[in-house]
Amino acid sequence: MDNGVFGRMRFSRQILILQIGVVVLLLAVGLALVSWLLWGTLREQYGERALGIAHTVAVDPVVVANAAARRPGGELEQQVQAVTARTGALFVVITDDRGIRLAHPDVSQIGKLVSTDPSEALAGKDVVSAVQAGTLGQSVRSKTPIRTADDRIVGEVSVGYEIGAATGDLGRLILTCALFAVGALALGVGASALLTRRLNRLTHGLEPRELTELLYEREAVLHGIGEGMLAVDAVGRVSARNDEAERLLGKPLPVGAQVSELDLSPRLGKAVAERQQVDNLLAVAGNRVLVVNSRAVRRDERDLGTVLTFRDRTDLDALTRELDAVRSLSDGLRAQRHEFSNRLHTLSGLLQLGHNGEAIEYLQTLTDTSMLSPGAIGDSVTDPYLQALLVAKIEQAQEKGVTLGLSDDSWVPATVTDPIAVNTVVGNLLDNALHAARMGSRRPSTVEIALLDEGTTLHVSVMDSGAGIAPDLRDTLFDEGVSTKIAPGHGLGLALARQAARARGGDVWLADAGGADRGALFVAALPELLEGEA
Repeated sequence: MDNGVFGRMRFSRQILILQIGVVVLLLAVGLALVSWLLWGTLREQYGERALGIAHTVAVDPVVVANAAARRPGGELEQQVQAVTARTGALFVVITDDRGIRLAHPDVSQIGKLVSTDPSEALAGKDVVSAVQAGTLGQSVRSKTPIRTADDRIVGEVSVGYEIGAATGDLGRLILTCALFAVGALALGVGASALLTRRLNRLTHGLEPRELTELLYEREAVLHGIGEGMLAVDAVGRVSARNDEAERLLGKPLPVGAQVSELDLSPRLGKAVAERQQVDNLLAVAGNRVLVVNSRAVRRDERDLGTVLTFRDRTDLDALTRELDAVRSLSDGLRAQRHEFSNRLHTLSGLLQLGHNGEAIEYLQTLTDTSMLSPGAIGDSVTDPYLQALLVAKIEQAQEKGVTLGLSDDSWVPATVTDPIAVNTVVGNLLDNALHAARMGSRRPSTVEIALLDEGTTLHVSVMDSGAGIAPDLRDTLFDEGVSTKIAPGHGLGLALARQAARARGGDVWLADAGGADRGALFVAALPELLEGEA
């Protein structure tokens, strides 16, 4: 198979072929090594067997006597044939001290010099497991000297086994090993096939180059979009995130960390825990308002986790609130202009009809009204933005049948440096107070706000005539999603107010939860918000 064809194969098939090749190579090398070791072992065993027979023959008195007398044939020949028949050896050869055969299975070879070197045995040494070729062919043979009683060497005994005997045993052992190798090969191929199948299942059949491209695309998508993205696996661990998600949430999101340990806002934590589809959920993270979308991800009936996306709508929310304040102020001024026009027309009619006394009484009634006017606000609060906000909320309060008043001890002769923060904190506190007063059972429904500056810090307190805060809400009142309002879509006002205050180093808290004889009192401290007296 050429490299081009191999290179065009699927990666899983290449892995399978390589694994099979490795298994075959290892088995072949192992079988060769085992064969070599078995051959050596068998040769030694046959050599030791031949040496044992040679020792037995060499100490036989008849053999010693005939070898010493150099008498060929006769008794020696009978002895050789008996031993050969009894042991199954290929040959038993006896020589004198010159290497001349005295006994041999082939009687025609008696009296001739042996075909292999007898010097080592005649020198008094045993020769073990020597594979040599003689007149009867190749054999595994051993030799030992024949000694007399006075330790004189008078000849040698050579015993050999046909090489085929050892080879036959080796063949049977190799066949057994080969059967084992075939079984191991089948097991290895099966395991490789299963491993390849699992690899395909884990990678969904994707090739390495495709996985590499997916990685590049993943990084491009994660870090190339303007939204924050957080992926959570099926067991609640962070599996992927981009830099924008960490920036918007204001905290690191290490891959592999449990989401439950990241101290996310309650709404985000609930979206992850419930793993339901969420569209445009508003959540607070630090001093930001985020729009959250959540989707559960599944593939081939397998749960892959949840993906959340975040969009920052802090600036949009601030602009929206500022626009609402301006619109409220505009509506209030329009209503006041209409009311002022009606009053002027009434006064003009009285004067034209000559009812001077009634006109004076009407003017006194207008002057003594207890309703808080923009002019009255200017005496204690000089900042135009605070004035506009208060006038707008007064008009809202009148529409709801609630009286909003500025406390007599209010005094803010300074300019606000951050109108957005004021609108977020004061506006949300007043909105909640107006709702509580309107929904409460006390009449008349009232809300009183006190504003006081201390250097560059603005202190705010808002009290309503509502029913107070229920005990089960007091500890979680500032958590996002917690609201005293029945209608859906609420639960961010107080959370935003506290977050905005704390972002400046201040705070918002519940000073008095209220009860049967009084409403709730909320207090806020906003440092570095005033720049000096006007």
